[in-house]
Amino acid sequence: MRGRILVGTAGWSVASRYFAAIPAGGTHLERYCRAFPVVEIDTSFYRHHQAQTYARWTQSVGKEFQFAVKTPRALTHEGELIRGKNADLTDFLREIEGLGPKLRVLLVQLPPSLEFDGAAVRRFLRRLRGGVRATTALVCEPRHASWGTEKVDALLKDLGVARAAVDPPRWGDDARPAGDPRLAYFRMHGSPRIYYSGYGAERLDQLRKTLKHSSRTSEQVWCIFDNTAHGHAIGNALALRMLLTR
Repeated sequence: MRGRILVGTAGWSVASRYFAAIPAGGTHLERYCRAFPVVEIDTSFYRHHQAQTYARWTQSVGKEFQFAVKTPRALTHEGELIRGKNADLTDFLREIEGLGPKLRVLLVQLPPSLEFDGAAVRRFLRRLRGGVRATTALVCEPRHASWGTEKVDALLKDLGVARAAVDPPRWGDDARPAGDPRLAYFRMHGSPRIYYSGYGAERLDQLRKTLKHSSRTSEQVWCIFDNTAHGHAIGNALALRMLLTR
């Protein structure tokens, strides 16, 4: 699996303007998985899904398809990361068991105001690691500049947690993956207007080169387009996939 580059989007909604590029038939997820090998479930950030719902999604996709799941904001944005409410975390981990071995990535996106606290981070990430399969990678997307240090990078490596590379970057080193080198996880939020802007051909080709470079050292490279507000994510993902297969 070393060097494999996997491209997908946050969610599986397919705008009508891309219907001609993706085979029709079935649910939105069934249609989506004919074009892409991975998807990031971001609705889990806002609300709970039952384990049966996750299990139904796994039955809608192919054998090799993989899911990333975003941890709920109740854990990361409303204080539980620091206070450690075990009930909320236990419920979430029980729900995502429905994905079984298709759960490949657990994404922890942190609020911009959350400064690095080594003890709290170590406690929370260890708790997450203990609640998922060994085959599930942990990815952290911090958004405060205090996370951009060698000390933090060393801690994430020690915990086996990758740090997401994001666009647009929020601080100096934010655009490159760090932490556990086994997984390079890129989140493309849209630039210059986050969530709304699409990426042009030149920027996508630059991204292709970046992903290829990361594939030399990482077992897997994920690239997730999160610029979904105007439907650009699917189009950008399709275009990047074509560039990578040339």
